[in-house]
This record gives sequence, structure tokens and C-alpha cells, in this order.
Amino acid sequence: MSPTVFRERGFRFFFFSREESRMHIHVRCSDGEVKFWLTPEIELAKNYKLSRSQIHAIEKIIEEHYEQITNSWSEHFGN
Repeated sequence: MSPTVFRERGFRFFFFSREESRMHIHVRCSDGEVKFWLTPEIELAKNYKLSRSQIHAIEKIIEEHYEQITNSWSEHFGN
């Protein structure tokens, strides 16, 4: 299961239900996918085919929606 947290600017922000416990978010678009750690700070964990400009845009969106993402993580995983 991979619940979608939200979609913005052609990106889908989501979690995988059965993955590592460190708080993170996956982001997918038609060009590829990235994974960002959310704690202790926002940091790129993995990149699959996205450009630097796409990664930068995604990081800005994560910053803008940080509270929504972390609240969704806590609700989904019960932390």
C-alpha cells in the first residue's frame, strides 16, 4: 500500500506502508522518482532519473507542506 499524501505540479507525494521507520516521503512524476528524508532535516535520500531543477522544486514543495506531510505520516503510521 502506498497512500498518497497530496499531488502538486505533476508530482505525487506518497508513503510506502511497509518500509523503514525513519520519516521520509517518496515523490513520483512521469520522469522518475525521488525519496527525501524528513528528519532530522529535509535531505535527498535517493534519486531515480529526476533533474536538479525537479529535485529543487520538489524540496521547496516539501518545505511548504512539511507540517501536512509529517502529520500524515503520524496518522498513517501511528507515531
